[in-house]
Amino acid sequence: MVSFRGKLLFAVLATSAVLALGFYFIKASSDPYATIGLMPNDEKIVTLGQKIYFENCASCHGVKLEGQPNWRKRDAGGYLPAPPHDETGHTWHHSDGHLFMITKFGLEKFLDAPYPNNMPVYASLLSDEEIIAVLSYIKSQWPKTIQRQHDAINTKANM
Repeated sequence: MVSFRGKLLFAVLATSAVLALGFYFIKASSDPYATIGLMPNDEKIVTLGQKIYFENCASCHGVKLEGQPNWRKRDAGGYLPAPPHDETGHTWHHSDGHLFMITKFGLEKFLDAPYPNNMPVYASLLSDEEIIAVLSYIKSQWPKTIQRQHDAINTKANM
């Protein structure tokens, strides 16, 4: 015969499992880009990404991913200059999925609020594979320590 404590423990564990599973499915369905994964070690993808970066991004973000001067200070029109995508910027502070969404749909859609910026929306300009290639190229240029920190951010984002 199972004791009351045993039944209570079973009920608590079962409820926790159901809630955790429900949270997982809600998160997965609300963030369809949570499974996006960059490939900074795939030479073919990084090479493609470098080509696309130089064609579409380097004019603003720099040939060395250095960004524009004074990138944290708004100009007279209220716009922020293009930030660096190297380790000195904030790009690596965002998960792969967030970087993908910002690149594909634009910062305003990601924030769901107006945000003055000059970044083009790439949804109709680049394929998903090309966006992933560009972001993979960018990540491949970060020092290994920053890449590991970014990997940890992705792990937390995908929990």
